[in-house]
Amino acid sequence: MRIVALTDLHARTSVIPLLADQLKAARLVILCGDITHFGHEREMKSIIAQFLDYNPNILAVTGNCDYPAAEKYIADENLSLNARVKEFENFQITGLSGSLPCPGRTPQEYSEEEFEAITNNLGCYPGKPLILVSHQPPYGTLNDQVSPGYHVGSKSIRQFIEKHHPVICFTGHIHEGIAVDHIGGTTVVNPGPAGAGNYVVVEIEGKTIKSIQLRNLFNG
Repeated sequence: MRIVALTDLHARTSVIPLLADQLKAARLVILCGDITHFGHEREMKSIIAQFLDYNPNILAVTGNCDYPAAEKYIADENLSLNARVKEFENFQITGLSGSLPCPGRTPQEYSEEEFEAITNNLGCYPGKPLILVSHQPPYGTLNDQVSPGYHVGSKSIRQFIEKHHPVICFTGHIHEGIAVDHIGGTTVVNPGPAGAGNYVVVEIEGKTIKSIQLRNLFNG
């Protein structure tokens, strides 16, 4: 299965038509949060419609810069992965919206205890390969590092990964954390802000990642 994943678009929709060929070629498009820039339902509806022009298979979480009304919209449209498990082809896919508290107040923030409560009730089951989509990156990887040795990820999300062993975790939020890393056998990828042209293309078969390519529209 070919997946194209983007995060932190922040309403910079001019990049969407530039991704048309990639979006059309994907079996699934995953949006990892901060789709709008402090937007509500109207802004989210407009952006999602632009992605749907190129691919009908969109699944998403929202970020700390998306208001709850934006989350409600994608939930009502059955596109949200937040705090639920969906099946897509031979995979189960789950997700977490929002982030840990930020230095400045943002619309969707959760404590570690709240993230832990959500992950404890997700209802994943062994056997079928699992994909995790979390706007907030897990703790202790290249993906949550804002400066050398300084990590701001979620320890409860990391614990979920260590317990359930998803094949891959798509994440975002930390614009500096563009990288592919690993927690045990789980690949963790933060493609970097889509508003700057970043995205990732993943070829995945069962529990095996065949290829993973971090790309940028403007730098090849």
